[in-house]
Amino acid sequence: MSSHAAAGTINHHHDPSTSTGIPNKKLMMWTFLASDCMFFGALISTHLIYRLHPAPGSPSPKQIFSLELTSFSTFILLMSSLMMALAVTAIQKGNVKSMRWSLLTTIFFGAIFLGCQVYEFEEFVKLKNVTLTNSIFGTTFYTLTGTHGIHVAVGVFWLILMYVRSFQPHEAGRTFGWLFKNFLHITALVGAVLLSMFAVLGVVHTLHTGGTAGAYFASYLWMIAGFVGCVAVCIGFAQPKALSNFGEANAIDVESMGLYWHFVDIVWIVIFTAVYLIEYL
Repeated sequence: MSSHAAAGTINHHHDPSTSTGIPNKKLMMWTFLASDCMFFGALISTHLIYRLHPAPGSPSPKQIFSLELTSFSTFILLMSSLMMALAVTAIQKGNVKSMRWSLLTTIFFGAIFLGCQVYEFEEFVKLKNVTLTNSIFGTTFYTLTGTHGIHVAVGVFWLILMYVRSFQPHEAGRTFGWLFKNFLHITALVGAVLLSMFAVLGVVHTLHTGGTAGAYFASYLWMIAGFVGCVAVCIGFAQPKALSNFGEANAIDVESMGLYWHFVDIVWIVIFTAVYLIEYL
């Protein structure tokens, strides 16, 4: 009786615990994040050290950075962290529909952040002549922020996989057709994310070059049409014909993904402070 009661006090949403009392998947994620923390620590330290001893002729960061753009992308990433937390809370309560909307919003915010980073890199290279090889500042900056961008991109793709996974039917419904449908669903979501990013970048480019709306649609009509088509396909796939077996039992999977996403957000706050804000103090 006492052992049953003791076991009942630990509820990790159907995930077996280790001897530490921490679920296996969560313990593995914490281990990975600890190693990743040391990796980012080395990159940030390298940038800060070389910042104190710039090479002759190195560009001034104040003349390069756009604090408004970076502040906007930071705010977007923080909002994505909020939506990720809502997704975890929803699945813990068994509310799969709410979790899906929260995941989609997190994906959308992550795509906006990546779009801002692509635009920033493009502007630095083309307009301000800061590349990976022509200055030590460019080397440390692109290595650090680019590595973080890869982490965000991996997180967005993981979110897409989890969203599609939430439509998985029961064992009786698993067929080759279902696997092919999943592949198309993932492809449509990835296509929608990429096309929306580049379409928005096209708007910014058109505004900066003084172009007109007609010129924009003439140049990016295929991107807009492709985005609308991908969204239509995603809406069609989001109408499941069979009951999903995704529920509260899968909460630990969403929690592990949430840990990764929150870690990426926290790392960006440190990068934003150590790379951008420190130049204005």
